[in-house]
Amino acid sequence: MQTEVVVEMLREVGDPEIPSVSIVDLGMVGRIQAAEEGVQVDLMPTFVGCSAQRIIQERVVEKLRDAFPGSAVTVRFDLSEPWTSERITEAGREGLRKAGIAPPGPTLDDVECPYCGQSSAVLHNLFGATSCRSLYYCSHCKNPFEAFKPL
Repeated sequence: MQTEVVVEMLREVGDPEIPSVSIVDLGMVGRIQAAEEGVQVDLMPTFVGCSAQRIIQERVVEKLRDAFPGSAVTVRFDLSEPWTSERITEAGREGLRKAGIAPPGPTLDDVECPYCGQSSAVLHNLFGATSCRSLYYCSHCKNPFEAFKPL
């Protein structure tokens, strides 16, 4: 079993709150140890208190057990290395935009609207539907939207 194969399998696991973006493209996949007898995957939560952690863990276990029947599968969240928004890939950023969520900018005040691309967004509420997102209002196209918080 090769690490690259495991990564490709994990590209099929979407974030439960943003299914159009894989956990790989969100930068949540840390260390992978793959061998014939089994695989261990360390994940990094985007936020320590993320309520989707258990669901993500279950989906990764299910995906890898289906792909590698008979192999031991261990998936855990490792907090020794903090996740940062810089880990989000370009594909992940595009997936966020397609879902109507602005990718994180350098600061909370530097956010591009996912609908019109303008940087005329006003922070409406620091907390969105989840702890990793904030609510904004675009002064240009007048759409409300969420933005992934920069970390």
